[in-house]
Amino acid sequence: MTTEREITIKRLHFRCWHRGTREMDFLMGRFADTVLEKLDDEQLKRFEALLELPDPDVYAWILGQKPVPEDKQTDVLDLLLEMRKAT
Repeated sequence: MTTEREITIKRLHFRCWHRGTREMDFLMGRFADTVLEKLDDEQLKRFEALLELPDPDVYAWILGQKPVPEDKQTDVLDLLLEMRKAT
């Protein structure tokens, strides 16, 4: 039987690889492949909230083209930014 957590992870994984642009598919999809299952339930909620934000804003934050607004700064976004810097 599939748990609610597994369903959530699968849904988020799909959303990461189907963002609408190749760049975001790659950035978010790689993050999902690498980190998603390691996140706790609260972090998964924060990540899902991040996926609800406009892709152009998130993309600009990831590339460092725009500063991340204080109210959008989370530990999950920090993980995403760290992964981006490591590549």
